[in-house]
Amino acid sequence: MSIAEKFVSMEYGPAPEDSKEAVAWLERHGYRFQHFIGGAWQVPVAGEYFDTVDPSNGEKLASIAQGSAADVDAAVKSARAASSGWRTLSPHRRARYLYAIARLVQKHSRLLAVLETMDNGKPIRESRDIDIPLVARHFYYHAGWAQLLEQEFPEFVPCGVVGQIIPWNFPLLMLAWKIAPAIATGNTVVLKPAEFTPLTALLFAEICQEAGLPAGVVNIVTGDGATGEALVKHPDVDKIAFTGSTEVGRAIRAATASSHKRLSLELGGKSPFIVFEDADLDSTVEGLVDGIWFNQGQVCCAGSRLLMQESIAEILIAKIQDRMSTLRIGAPLDKAIDIGAIVAKVQLDRIRKLVDQGVADGATCWQPQVTLPARGFYYPPTLLSNVHPTSIVAQQEIFGPVLATMTFRTPAEAVELANNTVYGLAACVWSESINVALHVAAQIKAGVVWVNCTNLFDASCGFGGYRESGYGREGGREGLLEYMESAWFKSAPMLPAERVVAPPDARDEDSAAPGVDTPAIDRTVKLYIGGKQARPDSGYSMEVRAADGRLLGEAPLGNRKDIRNAVEAARKAASWAKATAHNRAQVLYYSAENLSQRRDEIAHRLAAVVGDKQAAAEVELSIERIFSYAAWADKFDGAVHNPPCRNVALAMNEAIGTVGVICPREAPLLGFLSVVMPALAVGNTVIAIPSEAYPLITGDLYQLFDTSDLPGGALNIVTGYTSQLLKTLAEHDDVDAIWSFGDEASAAAAKAMSVGNLKQVWTNEGRAIDWFNPKVAEGRWFLEHATQVKNIWVPYGE
Repeated sequence: MSIAEKFVSMEYGPAPEDSKEAVAWLERHGYRFQHFIGGAWQVPVAGEYFDTVDPSNGEKLASIAQGSAADVDAAVKSARAASSGWRTLSPHRRARYLYAIARLVQKHSRLLAVLETMDNGKPIRESRDIDIPLVARHFYYHAGWAQLLEQEFPEFVPCGVVGQIIPWNFPLLMLAWKIAPAIATGNTVVLKPAEFTPLTALLFAEICQEAGLPAGVVNIVTGDGATGEALVKHPDVDKIAFTGSTEVGRAIRAATASSHKRLSLELGGKSPFIVFEDADLDSTVEGLVDGIWFNQGQVCCAGSRLLMQESIAEILIAKIQDRMSTLRIGAPLDKAIDIGAIVAKVQLDRIRKLVDQGVADGATCWQPQVTLPARGFYYPPTLLSNVHPTSIVAQQEIFGPVLATMTFRTPAEAVELANNTVYGLAACVWSESINVALHVAAQIKAGVVWVNCTNLFDASCGFGGYRESGYGREGGREGLLEYMESAWFKSAPMLPAERVVAPPDARDEDSAAPGVDTPAIDRTVKLYIGGKQARPDSGYSMEVRAADGRLLGEAPLGNRKDIRNAVEAARKAASWAKATAHNRAQVLYYSAENLSQRRDEIAHRLAAVVGDKQAAAEVELSIERIFSYAAWADKFDGAVHNPPCRNVALAMNEAIGTVGVICPREAPLLGFLSVVMPALAVGNTVIAIPSEAYPLITGDLYQLFDTSDLPGGALNIVTGYTSQLLKTLAEHDDVDAIWSFGDEASAAAAKAMSVGNLKQVWTNEGRAIDWFNPKVAEGRWFLEHATQVKNIWVPYGE
């Protein structure tokens, strides 16, 4: 074809990236790679290897060591041996190491990009222009945090040895997201890359050597799911950070429930891409290309559900189909390619199966007329219209270049559809009205919302999900906190195991009622649900005795139905979350005022259980504690991040939702208010289980809140046996988080019982907290667990 003919047709010619440097690197290693442990290459103990292949043609790239439990153990021991020296290194020296890694990533950027594309199948333009620059950015950014750590986090210490498991869709970028904050905060790392895409992690190991990183600070063990399982279950790992599927996330949550390992999970998504009728449709279509066809749709936050306002649906669909027809599919190393190869045949088969199921559910499938390469794993860009909100393609993560479309009429309907999945990772909102965009963004249950943009990321901005998209954040200040713990908490003593009391039907019949010599009970305490006193559904009560054994009274014995009623009341109390921070503060101030007026009578009753001295201290500190959270209510602000692009990211501290709280036994009044107040202060609704030692405190508490203008349902109190009520709270799908402040067994139970719905769980891990010490028993530590950060990206500036 002549130049003139090409000028007329404007067809792209091939523009292949030269792979010779990557091939030479593979040759230098003999196409076989070992584990990277203790700063050196280690042959796998079992001598087993597996192949990694090029998705663009199915050909073998190299043989990779298959990690065994013995290999994982060697890596963990290496990380533990290096932990003390790395943790005590000066902040500046740690910062210099991260800075050196960032510089070396830039130095080897082209090699890293080509190797990433060969191993993963994504277009070279994406590896070269997006992934690798962001990798360097993460190490630069966290080098800065390493320098400032002691100034900004003076009372925190690193977790210790961190096990990290990353996925195959962004192999090197996910590595950077995890390793950079971990080592910046003084941890040492054992990382397992995805079985499909280990090569750039192994090249990164060489970069660590080149940077002179001390041996054992970063260890890389390759292998399949069994290798990851060995890492998760290793007893000497202090934290697990996982990015991957929700199913595997559940398994990891179950495996770590009985341990003290910290856990952060970044899981699946089914992100809505919401388009209003006033949106710039041409810009919207380009955003959609980046939202769903970026990396072949193999992105956890891909905008895979297109929600269109009904009036523009037909026009928008036509524009999308025209744009899809121009997308080029082919060899990923071709710089003119838009869509590369699917990572593996098993993933390609899954995409095909889900699309077929969607069509069987009634969806209409449209694909452009494209010719796919004869070799390799490819799937064309796909548009599914007439999708029902309950269809499998609207509910399950496909992880491929497949877009499911639905329509809506009003903003309220758009929000309802957007939140109509178990996930909550990301969302996009397209509208020329900033009022509409931000109004909708505030209501979407997602950790990231992009306004008139999509798939923007930066090391300074936290990324992570709500609901079954996981918990914890990566990036930003909040991402650092995932790798640190309060120094006092890590060394706190363990509480003694609590006595388990049998339910009434398992006890001696006579023990459920007071004896003939029992003194008269001067009041009847009830449950507190929806702002009203309520009798327990069980009809039973539990004895409450003084320290000397005297019967003080009886408290209701709550059951599963009482918890269900409390959750329903909490869900209806939406006005509390929507109230201004100032108004919430006023209610809490009023509560402190009312408690101060009743200090003597409450202290007198409490003294029968804890003694005069502790009772007086609990009441006085309770007044102060309520006052503190009233002060915090309108001061626990978010932040405005300034990433290096034409946007700002509004990091908003949002209430988690409905929180079930198991209050500490040892301080019945002060402990209750210390854990309930921070949750209420930021807008959560609460179902609280008060101390079994003195549940009669409920009577004083509901009188307190009845007179303080707290909306009905914002706080619900159900007394009873903790072990039974905890199970119901943990398993309830409308409870968004569990806080448990009991013994070690209670902490493990809270985590294990909520595996099915992956709700957020925060426990004291069985450790003793000095509730009388405000330095450890109030403040930011509690407020950070009462909120989750939503980053809303908004176009800004030139």
